Amino acid sequence: MRFKSIIITLLMVVSQFAFAQVKFEAKVSKKKLGINERLRIDFEMNKDGDNFNPPDFSNFTVVGGPNQAVSNSWVNGKRSYSKTYTYFLAPKRRGSFKIRQAAIEIEGEIYKTSPISITVTEAVDKPRDGNNAHYIASENIHLVAEVSNTSPYINEAISVVYKLYVSPNTGVSNWREIDNPRYNDFWSQNIEVKGLNVKNGTYKGEDYRYVVLRKTVLYPQKTGKLKIEPLSLDITVDVPTDRRDIFGGRLMTKVHKTVSAGSKTLNVKPLPEKGKPSDFTGAVGDFTFKMRASKTSLNASESLQARIEVAGAGNLKLFELPKLSLPSSLEVFEPEHNIDVRTDLKGMKGRISDSYTIVPQYKGKYPIPSVSFSYFDLKTKSYKRISSGDIVIDVLEGPTNLSTGDNNLTVNNTNKQRVIESGTQFAFIKTKTKFSSVKSKHFFQSTKFWASLILPLLAIPLAMVVRKKKAQRDADVDGNRIRKADKLARKFLSTSKKALGNKEAFYVALEKALHNYLKAKLHIETSEMSKERIEELLLKMNADASTVNDFVALLENCELARYTPITNVEMQQDYDKSVQVISKIDKQLR
Repeated sequence: MRFKSIIITLLMVVSQFAFAQVKFEAKVSKKKLGINERLRIDFEMNKDGDNFNPPDFSNFTVVGGPNQAVSNSWVNGKRSYSKTYTYFLAPKRRGSFKIRQAAIEIEGEIYKTSPISITVTEAVDKPRDGNNAHYIASENIHLVAEVSNTSPYINEAISVVYKLYVSPNTGVSNWREIDNPRYNDFWSQNIEVKGLNVKNGTYKGEDYRYVVLRKTVLYPQKTGKLKIEPLSLDITVDVPTDRRDIFGGRLMTKVHKTVSAGSKTLNVKPLPEKGKPSDFTGAVGDFTFKMRASKTSLNASESLQARIEVAGAGNLKLFELPKLSLPSSLEVFEPEHNIDVRTDLKGMKGRISDSYTIVPQYKGKYPIPSVSFSYFDLKTKSYKRISSGDIVIDVLEGPTNLSTGDNNLTVNNTNKQRVIESGTQFAFIKTKTKFSSVKSKHFFQSTKFWASLILPLLAIPLAMVVRKKKAQRDADVDGNRIRKADKLARKFLSTSKKALGNKEAFYVALEKALHNYLKAKLHIETSEMSKERIEELLLKMNADASTVNDFVALLENCELARYTPITNVEMQQDYDKSVQVISKIDKQLR
């Protein structure tokens, strides 16, 4: 009997130990699947743990999870506990793979799961079961990239619009981007999508609802076959089931689905060599060209403005304007480059110009030779040239250039000008002497004596006023913050100028300068600087709408330039535009 009692006691101890044993294991929905299928893996434990460390799913894309579920139950006075981490995986390629160990810490001990072997085969036929949630989702959710032109010329604008189509009986409760397209061989600009507006449309002849997720304008910078990488989304889809609630309404179930717009290949054509002008700089589109002077009659040493302008639709930011050639008797300063361009789905529209300040030195008539501009016209698929015509500047009064007579029409910039003798070149030499007494004077009661006595007394109240003003300035916390931000804006603008040629450093410094300028003028912090907030405050303070749009466009350029190819010419244009826009806003807000 005693031996029997010992056996029973041992069995109870062993069973109690077995019940208290920690379990941590991995379970998969299937060990063999097609490349177009999804794999579910659950990591289950029977005691709560910390510091869960999942395996490296290097051969899979995590399309869902980790989802955590906890279960607590009491049966016949005994507690049952379960905690599960769930992942949904999509295979990246075919082959045999191993999901390695996961680890977790439970009661101070580290527990690991066993590795699991998975075989991924070629794509399998999708189930045709109308009640299968994954099948319903795959048949009713589509991401489409609509490209306006798959065979453009180099520097011709094309648009890419990403649309998500959803069937009427299916819903989308959440989505996130898991792979963004990159445009390495394109100049690109995203067009802001204001709100996701649901519209009705058709997809493959069937009625669908759709939303536009993204709009992008591209200008190819290379010829040949260029690839646009796909946009991929992980979507939580609400799919109707065959179950109903107590009121008869159909219950919905949520499934994860990865959708991709698919990559697009463009065949970018080079511009024809036949008929290409020697001075062609890459302008592609439909343009007008003109040169004009602010005045054609003036006196010597007065100034005038000569403006070269290209307007129309095309790659306005991606080519250079022709240069002026002027006689040496006309002093000319570096041109001010102006950009007034907006971008929509059809590409860039607006105008660019160079404004030259010209100062004539001598009396006479001076021609500004005709300037020509050539571009490739997409409508006629041919090159066109526009000439501005000559402008003659009539300098009415001023010194005469004796080296060429009254009319300085053909002076070469490299020739040295003869010094003009006016007959008064030695007038500064004095020919008469004027003597004054060198007898010393007493300092006492002299002007210097009284000045040295009274000036310190007058300086005392002045010092008191200055000290009071300084104290008021030091107490003005907001004012000091504004002045500091203004100083930082000037500092960073100077830094961006020094960084011209270094894309990353230039646009970081330029963006900081713009932000600090806003801090100074609008009294807001960087965290409050949304585009809508900036526009609202600037317009409220009577800034011009076009200037505000230019400022916001500069901020967008700073964001986009880090991910797109940028030339030194474009960086210089952005810097010049920043100086101009800040100056305009500064005048308008006063």
